[in-house]
Amino acid sequence: MTTKLIQELRLETVCENAKCPNRMECYSQQTATFMILGNVCTRPCGFCAVSRGKPEAIELDEPERVAEAAARLQLKHVVITSVTRDDLPDGGAEHFYQCILAVRNRTGASVEVLTPDFVRQRHALDRIVEAAPEVFNHNMETVPRLYRQVRGPKSDYRWTLELLQRVKRLNPKIKTKSGLMLGLGETRDEVLACLADLLEYGCDFLTLGQYLQPGPKYLPVVRYIPPQEFADLGRDAKAMGFKQVASGPFVRSSYHAREMAELF
Repeated sequence: MTTKLIQELRLETVCENAKCPNRMECYSQQTATFMILGNVCTRPCGFCAVSRGKPEAIELDEPERVAEAAARLQLKHVVITSVTRDDLPDGGAEHFYQCILAVRNRTGASVEVLTPDFVRQRHALDRIVEAAPEVFNHNMETVPRLYRQVRGPKSDYRWTLELLQRVKRLNPKIKTKSGLMLGLGETRDEVLACLADLLEYGCDFLTLGQYLQPGPKYLPVVRYIPPQEFADLGRDAKAMGFKQVASGPFVRSSYHAREMAELF
């Protein structure tokens, strides 16, 4: 039902575009993470299966189509993400704003956004905060030493932290969230130091999952993390002060997002 509806309304999901290993489980529960602003990204990240290149024009009716899908699926918690659009003056922030309002007005559901970094465009971030999503997610992805290798030359570790901090300063009621992929060559000490930084900058929720190479041209997996190690890291993260933690090999940013938001 979910797949058919998404096709009917001409929508994109990160589930399909990023080849998420949980997509069949989520679809069976009538959930999906909507991907707005097209399916072509302007960033050549070494870990992501989403197509990169020159994006097409924004579809102005997309917010209403996302809201229609959320209503027909009777969603209580809607997750909205996007490709990175460095070609747009605001990185697509206004479109995020319109999608949040459309979903809320049509369904009354809580909204979680998983955004790109907006290339240090503070005004863009401020516009999204004006719409007051219940959860604001921006993924750290990896530790500082590997940041440029994994996320590309435009990304900046410190800016990611400041992005989360600015959201919390502008609206303390918004829950902030971030996540890391493990298995790219990071050490445990580096992960724990990164988690400490996230907490210092006001991050509430955390996801930890195994990096899986989506194809031969992408970054290789350096190490597969045992499930017990994920469990240990999750326990340590909770003890450090994160309000909610999801940690496991197949955990992704939006995995069980509704449960994480509702438990807090």
